[in-house]
Amino acid sequence: MPYFAGIEGGASHSTCIICDETGDCISILEGLGTNHWQIGMDLTVARLAEMVERAKELADISEDTPLDVLGLSLSGLGQKDKQQELEDLLRSSFPDLAKSYVCSEDTIGSIYTASPNGGMVLISGTGSNAHLINPDGSSYNCGGWGHFIGDEGSAFHIALRAVKIVFDDMDGLRKAPYPIDDVWNLIKGYFKIKNRADMLPHLYKKFDKSFFARLCVKLAHAADEGDCLAKYLFDEAGENLGRMAAALIPKVQTDELKSNPFKIVCVGSVWLNLTLLVAGFLKGLQRANITFDINLVQLKKSSAFGACYHAVDAVGLQLPRHYPDNFDVLVQYSYKSKCLCNQ
Repeated sequence: MPYFAGIEGGASHSTCIICDETGDCISILEGLGTNHWQIGMDLTVARLAEMVERAKELADISEDTPLDVLGLSLSGLGQKDKQQELEDLLRSSFPDLAKSYVCSEDTIGSIYTASPNGGMVLISGTGSNAHLINPDGSSYNCGGWGHFIGDEGSAFHIALRAVKIVFDDMDGLRKAPYPIDDVWNLIKGYFKIKNRADMLPHLYKKFDKSFFARLCVKLAHAADEGDCLAKYLFDEAGENLGRMAAALIPKVQTDELKSNPFKIVCVGSVWLNLTLLVAGFLKGLQRANITFDINLVQLKKSSAFGACYHAVDAVGLQLPRHYPDNFDVLVQYSYKSKCLCNQ
């Protein structure tokens, strides 16, 4: 019996799935992070192999039975030379792991979990990134350059904007669009500071991007409670995310869409605040000349499934799948009425 597998690999954790020839998932498990930039290629290979062996054991597949194909959709694996290096190490160190490998960056798995014909993934977590894959395999990016020069629309950028707007207002440099008192009190409570000078360690020696970004959770709560400045921050973030999508819209191959809406896969915790983002997102999205309908979708299954599907297609094998089971439609955009409609 043939076996097909996929791994979604992130910086902090990874997920491995194995499917049988009917397309049913017969094994799924969680593992440690597999970003080679953080832990090195050798440890990445060891962790991937260990996950596959454990998954095979759960599925009652013998250790010496290789998978027919293993798709690897890992963060930090965007360069072709690194993909080849990873495959070569897996083949030499673990020859019975799989017959074929298909390596790609993590956004590929997200897109192919939702669609066989490509699409866009729009990430808004600690950082942000937009990635488009067309049916012919061509791909384009917008953003993803890190917090020094980008990350607009991310949790970190929302938190940074909150601090920046408050500080600028207090300096008299630039007046905030709305009263700052509630957001300033929130910042002081979160960072456990009494004044702006106390903030300096968090901007320099004690800077922690993930910790800084988690201020966004408090800001979302304030926005839900009606604070105008917090709501403004999420509206601005939504517009930035819409602009990122709009930047890639002209590169979409529309001939393949036919009657199906184009899918934008929304990934990351900031999308939990969709109602705060949606008006700004529409504003940013409409910067593009859009000639097709769009669905914003959220995955219900691990993008390890997309890694598996992508690998199966890449090597010319067959695997049944039912894509509507893999995602929920969050919002629909009609290009004719130029409006967003909630599901």
